[in-house]
Amino acid sequence: MTDSAGSQPSEPPRSTNADLVKFARPALIAGSAVAVVCIALLVIIFFLDTFNATVYSVGGKDIQDATDEARDIRGLYAGARIGGIILLVISLLAAIGAAVVLYLRRGTTTDGTDDGDEDVDFEDLAGR
Repeated sequence: MTDSAGSQPSEPPRSTNADLVKFARPALIAGSAVAVVCIALLVIIFFLDTFNATVYSVGGKDIQDATDEARDIRGLYAGARIGGIILLVISLLAAIGAAVVLYLRRGTTTDGTDDGDEDVDFEDLAGR
């Protein structure tokens, strides 16, 4: 072997944003799961609000009245509704951001274990 003046890389160059890719997949999974839970929470709150308004109006009262009782019933789940919407937006932003990072970094290896091995399919494993 002869020495050359330039240095030769021993492995392919790695992505500079390997840390982003490492955290993107768990962020996508967690963001999606939290978004589904928030949507379920908001649907439940909607049905509870509808049920409370129906029960309140059975006695001939209107839920849109300016009374304290009607105002309390309307605001019963306001905190949970606002919190659910805020958490839904944050989780959707995290999931979308992670999906974008994974999409932009697709096809790049981050762990350096790709050594050029051939793909093996089912026929090769079954001996056909």
